[in-house]
Amino acid sequence: MKRKIIFTVTTDITYDQRMIRICEVLHGNDFEVLLVGRKKKDSLPLNFPFKTDRLHCISEKGKWFYIEYNIRLFFYLLFKTSDIICAIDLDSIVPSFLISKIKNKPLVYDAHEYFTEVIEVTNRPRIKRMWEKIEGWIVPQLKYAYTVNSSIAQLFQQKYGTPFEVIRNIRPLKSFDKPTKNTPYLIYAGALNQGRGLEETIEAIKNVDCQFMICGEGDLSHTLREQVRELKLENKVIFKGYVQPNDLQTYVEGAYAGILVLKNEGLSYYYSLANKFFDYLHAEIPQIVCDFPEYKALNEQYNVAIHASLSPSSIKEALEILLTNEVLYNELVENTKKAKTELNWQKESQKLIQFYNNIL
Repeated sequence: MKRKIIFTVTTDITYDQRMIRICEVLHGNDFEVLLVGRKKKDSLPLNFPFKTDRLHCISEKGKWFYIEYNIRLFFYLLFKTSDIICAIDLDSIVPSFLISKIKNKPLVYDAHEYFTEVIEVTNRPRIKRMWEKIEGWIVPQLKYAYTVNSSIAQLFQQKYGTPFEVIRNIRPLKSFDKPTKNTPYLIYAGALNQGRGLEETIEAIKNVDCQFMICGEGDLSHTLREQVRELKLENKVIFKGYVQPNDLQTYVEGAYAGILVLKNEGLSYYYSLANKFFDYLHAEIPQIVCDFPEYKALNEQYNVAIHASLSPSSIKEALEILLTNEVLYNELVENTKKAKTELNWQKESQKLIQFYNNIL
């Protein structure tokens, strides 16, 4: 009989590639999976091999959304049967924790990031204190937990004494036909939020013979489009908005290089290991990346990127090196091909399967 896992997230699910990978691999390895998220007004139909459900909320954002969603999630879980409950990040952990206690079921915590240190939280002291209290209440009581890199795992273990496994968010290893590059473009794939180097990259692209493609939406969507209009860069900066995973992969594979430069504001960014690092690597394109610990360590090992700081001049310099130094560019491309044979979901997912097999 298959063991049933319920995963709880506050996302729409549609574009949550990490959760899709996790659920697909467990679904194919003797687990019955149910992924529960939120339903928005513009949510697209879902078609995955595993089960999904989405909760409709009257509130769309802010504290009222989180309060409403957590209440709805509590009662939803109360009437669902499962062998394991897994909360993704702190924003869905309270109802998951309470139900695990009521039903005496194992709770797993999947920390996609250092939630209490994301910029959106650190800039709001009262909100930060609330999430820290929730983290300090629940995390020390956990027996099963994992996160995306060793830096965050060590931080949690030192802070709470709770052991965290490391399961990185890496793309599956797939063969593909490399598209012919015509007009070179730099690509950013992800949320358009504060501290992601987007304003600085737009500024940097002004005097470089290269386009900049932005795939995603977020808090800065309007601000960035205004910046592009003011700088008269409509022909150089291309906004693609939300992009389906298959289309996104095509855009990334066709890019000349990727960009992943973060602001050192909040430990979540400083100790991050974003999935886009591996997306760029698996597309066999070099990337411009910040020199924070996880990225620096990987680049020292595999040499697939050029480091840049969060300034237009540093990003511009790094991009010009990639555009003009053909020997270096080709070397970085070849290194991505070697690196992805070691850094891929086929290998990483074995740790995930073993983790859940060890629970029951």
